[in-house]
Amino acid sequence: MTPWIWGLWLVTVALDTAGQLAFKAAASDPAAGDGIARWRHMLSRPWLWLGGACYVFEFLAWIAFLSLVPLGRGVLLGSINIVAIMLAGRWLFGERLTPLRLAGMSLIGLGVALVGAGA
Repeated sequence: MTPWIWGLWLVTVALDTAGQLAFKAAASDPAAGDGIARWRHMLSRPWLWLGGACYVFEFLAWIAFLSLVPLGRGVLLGSINIVAIMLAGRWLFGERLTPLRLAGMSLIGLGVALVGAGA
């Protein structure tokens, strides 16, 4: 893969991870309340809008990435987002990483490495 393709791939991973984290921050605000009040509160928070913006730009980067690699390879490489999101969730929100999740992340990482190393 060319440096351009690697760069696009990293941008999609970063934007998808940032979007998920922003949505989590918007949804987990303890001051949000319940029902409609919760949605109003979330809509007034910049985290929700940051998450949406990340997804718009991630979509554009993803389309550019897929235009340069075969679909099967691109989707497999894109699955590393799961690992990035889980690690960031642990780091920023203190979410649990059980042994089973760690094993799954390791298998995903190994699979992405194998696909990335292949021609």
